[in-house]
Amino acid sequence: MSQAATVQSKEKPENKIWPFILSELKPKGKIFTPFNIISTPIMLAGIIIIFLRFWNGIGSVTNLSQDVPWGLWIGFDVVTGVAFAGGAYVMVFLVYILNMEKYKPIVRVTVLNGFLAYLFYSGALLLDLGRPLNVVNVIIGNNFGVSSVLFLVGWHFLLYMLALFFEFSPAIAEWLGARKLRKALSGLTMVAVIFGITLSVLHQSGIGALFLMAKEKIHPLWYNAYMPIMFVVSSIFGGISMVIFEGSISHKVFSDQLEENSHEKHNDILHGLSKICTGGMFVYLFLLVLIFVHQQNWEYLPTKMGIWFLVEVIGFVLLPMIMFYYSYRNKKILWIKIASIMTLVGIILNRMNISIIAYKWDAVVRYVPNWKEFVVTLTIIFIEIWVFRWIVRRMPVLRKSPSWVNESH
Repeated sequence: MSQAATVQSKEKPENKIWPFILSELKPKGKIFTPFNIISTPIMLAGIIIIFLRFWNGIGSVTNLSQDVPWGLWIGFDVVTGVAFAGGAYVMVFLVYILNMEKYKPIVRVTVLNGFLAYLFYSGALLLDLGRPLNVVNVIIGNNFGVSSVLFLVGWHFLLYMLALFFEFSPAIAEWLGARKLRKALSGLTMVAVIFGITLSVLHQSGIGALFLMAKEKIHPLWYNAYMPIMFVVSSIFGGISMVIFEGSISHKVFSDQLEENSHEKHNDILHGLSKICTGGMFVYLFLLVLIFVHQQNWEYLPTKMGIWFLVEVIGFVLLPMIMFYYSYRNKKILWIKIASIMTLVGIILNRMNISIIAYKWDAVVRYVPNWKEFVVTLTIIFIEIWVFRWIVRRMPVLRKSPSWVNESH
């Protein structure tokens, strides 16, 4: 077991906690890795662009306008990213509510991924606001009132981040060796789980509800009155696909943190998750067909947007659903991983279509993100990965909790 995987077995005195934390800030592992070499210059460029954004205004680094106030930073970082983070509430529901113990080894890493995702996506919201300090208006309901959907989504975001933090907090206490604190926090886990699941379902649907007000702006093939439900359903298989994708990478990168028999457990977990994705995608596809028939959108299919719609639905919903089903029945691990990537691409297409591509699709002047917006988006993703990696290498996220945890029960 590497030094990164060692765990302090005794509770640290208060006067030794800060020196311990400072010592943990030192790098662990190789510094000049391909990921570090690629991500570092992008992050530096992104930080410079973010500085210019706050110094010269949002118009200096984006192609946003009064007609198109929501662009890539909302469409991808928030609308798409929230769906990817949906794996957190699905996994805690499976483990803590349905008591499916086989998924317990990946609960902490999934919750951590969800918490960091929401934390950084909230930061992306600050970048997108013309006046970032006005973000407090979302919480207090100023200007648009407490009956606004945005007010509800803002509170859902804030409270769900707190719930995720409390769900993950026992791992922090174990890292610090704080036995009493760990025991107190573990008692709050079930409350945080129930509260978090409820909030997550509400704000997943709430984001879909935001687009209900854009009926005249979104292409009829993507707009429907059931978008809140569709956003919730898609967050289930989208979030699980992210768990499969992220878990497969973590399984290799952090192999020193795992037990000897983790490979077999990991494959068994992937089989179960592929079954869940199959069911979720079938429900989503079934609802999509019902909505399409009900709205009588046949006339749009021969158009360019109609063909693009079929590419999304057939290529990145129906096809990966079949692949998930086949791989589950025949235990094809590689197919599961490929299907998860295709599903993630499908989620990106769907959310970007609704928020950007199919939004004002018939306008004379269309919004197209510039390169600075893409660099900032990559910067947010890379910083999140760096923080995620730092935590996993130091805290009991993938590895077992210290022995004193079981002794204290």
